Amino acid sequence: MAAPAPAPAPPASRKRAAAPDHEPTASRSSTPAAAAGAKRPRRYALASVDDYEQLDVVGEGASGIVIMARHRRTGNKFALKHLPHGARDFDAVRVEAACQHACTGHPNIVQIKDVVADAKSGDVFLVMEFVGGSLRDELPRARPEKQVRFMMRQLVGAAKKMHASHVIHRDIKPENILNSFGDLKVCDFGSATFVNPTGKPYEECLVGTLPYTSPEQLAGNHCYGPGVDMWPLGCIMGELLTGAPLFGGDMTEKELLADLSANLDDQLNELFYDVLPELSPAAREVLFGLLAFDPEKRMTAAEALEHRWFAEEPKKANFAGFAPLFG
Repeated sequence: MAAPAPAPAPPASRKRAAAPDHEPTASRSSTPAAAAGAKRPRRYALASVDDYEQLDVVGEGASGIVIMARHRRTGNKFALKHLPHGARDFDAVRVEAACQHACTGHPNIVQIKDVVADAKSGDVFLVMEFVGGSLRDELPRARPEKQVRFMMRQLVGAAKKMHASHVIHRDIKPENILNSFGDLKVCDFGSATFVNPTGKPYEECLVGTLPYTSPEQLAGNHCYGPGVDMWPLGCIMGELLTGAPLFGGDMTEKELLADLSANLDDQLNELFYDVLPELSPAAREVLFGLLAFDPEKRMTAAEALEHRWFAEEPKKANFAGFAPLFG
């Protein structure tokens, strides 16, 4: 009697293969109790970075480099943020991606598209829309008030979206603002976090970049709030108007805090009446509100957008000589 024919092989799975488990895992124990109590390591099905042709390095930050890349199938360009394996805990990468994804849909926030990995090295890459150069590339250059209003409307709108999504960026600065033909986009959520319940402290206090760090962070207050994003927006507004950073220089954290504590009002009066005497009263009110030393008195993003300075309808060409910053 002939032997039965072998059963047909099961069809190949169409699901993404799970990425190699590069997260730290609990050591295995031979005892049943320990095995039962141990948490199983999480595994994530990440697409391959090999789907992208990596072209040029276009940026570099504390947590990784940014690479312009082309999707091999569609030909579309993207920005890959390369996060080398071991440089950051994978949970921190997940928080960054989740914070940025929570802000999806706003035109002034860089959109995250995917998270991919190099199966050999374990390196992780955030796939984002490709925009272009940063606002820092255009500084120092003073701008007219109407142009600054147009730019600040976009940035404050981005902050309103982040805060409504329960996200604090914590590192807003010109380097983390990209320009797409006059449209500004906040990027790099590497320092971002979700908002803690009232009274619950954050582990990190001094997170961002010193000249744009809020007074409460300089003072070591771990129970801060979304106001730490509004302070740097005030710094950026002043920098756009004057062409130079308002604070910091070569100061240490303690020196900057002491200077702001003693001299902030005098510095703002000098700015308004000596450096920018033609600045409108409405613009002064917004800048003064964003740079309130006390975070409880600082303007929120929603309050700022309701201010009369932003009351006019936004028009990209509402002042003489407008041109896209990177056009």
